[in-house]
Amino acid sequence: MYKHILIATDGSDLAAKALDHGLTLAKHVNARVTVVTVTEPWSALDMAAEARERKADPVGQFEAMGVAAAQRILDDAAARGKAQGVACEFVHVKDRHPADGIVTTARDRGCDLIVMASHGRRGAARFLLGSQANEVLATAGVPALIVR
Repeated sequence: MYKHILIATDGSDLAAKALDHGLTLAKHVNARVTVVTVTEPWSALDMAAEARERKADPVGQFEAMGVAAAQRILDDAAARGKAQGVACEFVHVKDRHPADGIVTTARDRGCDLIVMASHGRRGAARFLLGSQANEVLATAGVPALIVR
């Protein structure tokens, strides 16, 4: 069965559901767990808007907010893991698109299953925004369990 499960979370309620599901699975199969959250790169549009407002060190502020948000997400994951009696490793991937950060972490850590949520976008929203779950499924090279 699975020996090392990667659980991806963005801190949303749906991601928490996937996190709990992945932790439960890991406990039942006695698998190692790595929890990953990914901070997306700052868009050029956002950079331009910040530059027009002449804020002091907007890049530093953006990075600090990303690190703080990731720490809150991973702290919540640690509490959920502890509550279920599952030891976890935690990874914050900075400046990557979520699917890329998830797949790269799974490969680098030797994970044999990825657990993540799908936000279930449909129609034009899915086409325009893309689906991180679909990208992971298409590129991971290991099984993925998508929780909705």
